[in-house]
Amino acid sequence: MNAGLPHLQPPALQAGDRVRLVAASSALGDLERLQAGLAVLTSWGLELDDDPTRLPARRWGYLAGRDAERAGDLRPSGDPESAPALLACVRGGWGSARLLERPLETAGGWLLGFSDVTSLLWHRLAMGRGGAIHGPLLTTLAAEPAWSQERLRALLFGEPLGDLDGESWVGGQAEGPLLAANLTVATHLLGTPHLPDLDGAILVLEDVGEAPYRLERMLTHWRLCGALQRLGGIGFGSFEGCDDPGEADGDSPRFSLEQVLRERTADLGIPVLAGLPVGHGHVNAALPLGVRARLDGDHGRLSVVAAGPGSVKCR
Repeated sequence: MNAGLPHLQPPALQAGDRVRLVAASSALGDLERLQAGLAVLTSWGLELDDDPTRLPARRWGYLAGRDAERAGDLRPSGDPESAPALLACVRGGWGSARLLERPLETAGGWLLGFSDVTSLLWHRLAMGRGGAIHGPLLTTLAAEPAWSQERLRALLFGEPLGDLDGESWVGGQAEGPLLAANLTVATHLLGTPHLPDLDGAILVLEDVGEAPYRLERMLTHWRLCGALQRLGGIGFGSFEGCDDPGEADGDSPRFSLEQVLRERTADLGIPVLAGLPVGHGHVNAALPLGVRARLDGDHGRLSVVAAGPGSVKCR
């Protein structure tokens, strides 16, 4: 494959298109939140490809089945007429990166998820394919505010997306291919063939349950291998549960979450936004990966410039 070759996004969804459930990570606990998310998709006129009640019983330790079973959720169907238009991941946790140890054949259409699903989304981009969406899982979709649900529907059905507002930390403007990721998961893709091209990219990062010193350690790793220095701009989403509970105790000097994120990115010479509504917080606004985006550090705004042919590069 040639670097810089443009890749088309999948066709916009239409009523009657099929959705396949993908359980590529941790085992599913119960059906209640999954069924609530499925109700949102069916309200858009989409049809389920399979029976969701099969998933809670599919377990291998803490994973949603053995590697071959979980990889099977992603494989193309033998009948083109029954091919899913959307692969919707049911939950995160851990396990999707294990599927990349062997050649992973995935169906066309859109792939939706976040958190642990970062591995699958970035693998798709690294292979030069479009259609990766960093957005709600089926077990979190129903809890999204109405505007976030509508944003995902608009993205899937080929309608324009509004801008996302954040807090400007470093001014300036940058335009480039849009990436979004869980910081922990993406850090473990560094140095692998599953990393998308970072040159000039607008990267939105989020995480959950990581202490500030762990986040600093990961961002330092990105700096040491030169990855942060390749970016065109950085956006920070939610870092849920990442503030150090000992900060207020006064027992020892500490860095806060904000201090760590600011200090590790302030000297890169690129615009930086914080507080974007993306990640494990109360809202996880959908982002189409690999498309051209603009990060405006002067006005605190992230915009999708073009959601048509992507600017993802094959490696």
